[in-house]
Amino acid sequence: MLPPFCCNSTSDYDSQLRHHQQRKMAMLSFWRDGLERQLSAINAAIGTLEQQIERDSQSMG
Repeated sequence: MLPPFCCNSTSDYDSQLRHHQQRKMAMLSFWRDGLERQLSAINAAIGTLEQQIERDSQSMG
C-alpha cells in the first residue's frame, strides 16, 4: 500500500505507517498463534504414539 503523494502532512504519514505496522503485527501474531496450536497438537500426537509403541513393545517382548 503506497500513501498518496500529495497533500499529506508528515504526521498523517506517520499515523498511517503506525496503523499499518500495528495491523501487520496483529496479523503475524494471529498466524503464530495458529501455528503454535498446530505444533502443540502434533507434539501431543507424537507423544501418544510413542507411548503406544513403548506399551506394545513391552507386551510383545
